[in-house]
Amino acid sequence: MPTVEQALGLGRERLRGSESARGDAALLLGYVLEQSNAWLLAHGDEALEPGQSERFERALARRAAGEPVAYIIGRAGFYGRLFAVTPDVLIPRPETEELLERALAFLCAHFAERSVRVCDVGTGSGALAVSLALEVPTAEIVAIDISPTALAVARRNAFAFGVAERVRLVEGDARGVLAEGAPFDAVVANLPYVRTDDLPREPDSAAFEPRLALDGGVDGLAAYRDLLACGPNLLAAGGMLFMEGGPDTLAGLVTLAARTFDEAARVTGYADYGGRQRVVEVLDLRAPEREPKAG
Repeated sequence: MPTVEQALGLGRERLRGSESARGDAALLLGYVLEQSNAWLLAHGDEALEPGQSERFERALARRAAGEPVAYIIGRAGFYGRLFAVTPDVLIPRPETEELLERALAFLCAHFAERSVRVCDVGTGSGALAVSLALEVPTAEIVAIDISPTALAVARRNAFAFGVAERVRLVEGDARGVLAEGAPFDAVVANLPYVRTDDLPREPDSAAFEPRLALDGGVDGLAAYRDLLACGPNLLAAGGMLFMEGGPDTLAGLVTLAARTFDEAARVTGYADYGGRQRVVEVLDLRAPEREPKAG
C-alpha cells in the first residue's frame, strides 16, 4: 500500500491537468483518512490501508472527471466555517462573502442591540442565512428557496450551527417574500444570474452544480426580475436589499433596481475583492421609526 506521501504524489499526478491539483489531492486524502492537512504533512511515511487506498482512488476518479471537491467530500468553506453541501445546492463562493460583509456592516450598525428581521432569498445551502444568524444574535431570519432538497441541506446546516430556532426555512420563489412577512429590515439575495447561453458545460466543475441555482434566463436577470416585482414593499423604512450578480449582468441589475424603486431608494453597485462588479445595494430612503427610549 502507498504511504501518505506517495498517495499525495499519485493524486497530484492524476489531477495534473487542474490548477488546484496539489490542494485537491490533499483535501481528498484528508477526507478519506479523516485527518487534517497538518496531519498528512506530519505522517508522510504512514501506509494507507487497502480500503483507504481504494476510496482515495475513487475520489480521484470523480475529481478527474470534473466533479467539484466540495461534492465529493460533502462540505465547503464559507466565512471561516465549513458547511454541508450536496449536488442539490450551489457551492458557496468566496465572492459571496462580500455580500455577507456588506449586510453585516449594515445590520451591526443599526441593529446591534435590537431585533431585526432578515430574509435570505434563494438560500441554497443556507450559508448566508446561518452566517447572518451566527454573526447577528438579534436577527430573526426567513430563508426561502424553491428547491425542497436545497432546503433540507440548509436545515442540516442550521441545526449543526445551533441557529435553527432563528432561521425559518420556507419553500417558495422570490415573489413569496411578500407572503412570508415583508417588509423586512434587510433582504439578501444570491439568485441565479448566469445567462442561459453561458451556462457551464462539462468538464467545467460548475456544470455539476444544479442548473436551477445557475440559470438566470436569457439576460441573467429573470430571477431578480421576479424578486424586484415585489417593489418597495420588500423593505421596511430605512431597510436595505443586497443582491449578488455577475460582472456582465450587474449593470442591468442596477438599472432594473433603480427603475423598480425610483426615488424611494438609493441604488449602488460595488465591486468584489477581485475588482469585478458583483454586489448591488438598495437603501430605502424613508426614515425608520425609532423605538421609544425607556423611561
